[in-house]
Amino acid sequence: MSTAKCSSEEEELELSERTSAEAMEISRRSFVTAASVIGTAFATGLPALAEEQDRHVAAASTPQTFAIETTINGITHKLTLDTRTTLLDALREHLDLTGTKKGCDHGQCGSCTVLVNGRRVNSCLTLAATISGAQVTTIEGLAQGDTLSPVQAAFLEHDGFQCGYCTPGQICSATALIEENSKGQLSQVSWDSGRVHPGASVDLSDDEIRERMSGNICRCAAYPNIVAAVRAASGRAGVAS
Repeated sequence: MSTAKCSSEEEELELSERTSAEAMEISRRSFVTAASVIGTAFATGLPALAEEQDRHVAAASTPQTFAIETTINGITHKLTLDTRTTLLDALREHLDLTGTKKGCDHGQCGSCTVLVNGRRVNSCLTLAATISGAQVTTIEGLAQGDTLSPVQAAFLEHDGFQCGYCTPGQICSATALIEENSKGQLSQVSWDSGRVHPGASVDLSDDEIRERMSGNICRCAAYPNIVAAVRAASGRAGVAS
């Protein structure tokens, strides 16, 4: 009885080992088969993948152009530009209007400020595609022949610059600032002071000028003279506040 039981246990163990070995063999075969299929698919798919990648790179690097017609400093220009061209680059690279300066190229320093339909904008952040039909004024368009604009004359009189790199943007911004105030547009200082109401043109205080010019950075720190120049151009020469 004991011998028969041992024999049965040995047979069961042998059967279990044989089953495990067969299952392992099937598993190895399945793995090899699957790996072969995957490898073949990967190898045959590489050329197609590379070709698709080449098409994607070519499409991204191929310029997409557009045509615009705009008036800059009183002169109508027809331009065909890359869709990615900024107004700053259009002015400097395509029209040779290099008075507008490229500073930070991130809209933080204001040296690229120009006027679009009388409104000051950072030309480095303005796509040229958005100015079709607009009236653009740069630093080159403020003077009337040899006669400087009031703001330009005030900057000279009050020495509102040192190296001069930021000056074109400062002057364009100040020109728009005076126009904004004449239309009664308020600044944060206007509201805080409680001195004015919307639509009313008032004398600009120094604090008003500083706040309204805060988007234009002067790395030479000629700020006191810039404020004096704007004050003079706005008709408040010599008035302290």
